[in-house]
Amino acid sequence: QVQLVESGGGLVQAGGSLRLSCAASGRTFSSYDMGWFRQAPGKEREFVGSINWSTGSPYYADFVKGRFTISRDNAKNTIYLQMNSLKPEDTAVYYCTGKLNYSGSRWSDWGQGTQVTVSS
Repeated sequence: QVQLVESGGGLVQAGGSLRLSCAASGRTFSSYDMGWFRQAPGKEREFVGSINWSTGSPYYADFVKGRFTISRDNAKNTIYLQMNSLKPEDTAVYYCTGKLNYSGSRWSDWGQGTQVTVSS
C-alpha cells in the first residue's frame, strides 16, 4: 500500500510563491509516476502536472506552464511542486497522486490534500 503525504500548503498573496512536497512510501518507485491535481470549491478535480519517476520528464497542464515546476528527489521518494506567480484562481486543495508507469494506467494512489489559498 502506497502512502502519499503532502505538505507545504498555506496562504499567500497574489504574485507570491509556495512549494508543495509529497513524500511517498510503501513500494519501490522505479516504475512509478507521480503528479499533482487540484480541486477548487464547486469544481472538478483537475490535472496540474506529473513527472516520470525514471526519466524525470515533467508534463504540465497548459494553465500552469511557465509558473509551476515539478521536480523529484529519488533518494527521498519525494516530489515537489514549485508554484510561482500565484493567482487567486490557483486557490484549491492540491492532491499528490501516483500510478504505475504502463500504457493505460490510471492515477490510483492519492494523498490527503493540502490547502493553497491565494489572496488578491
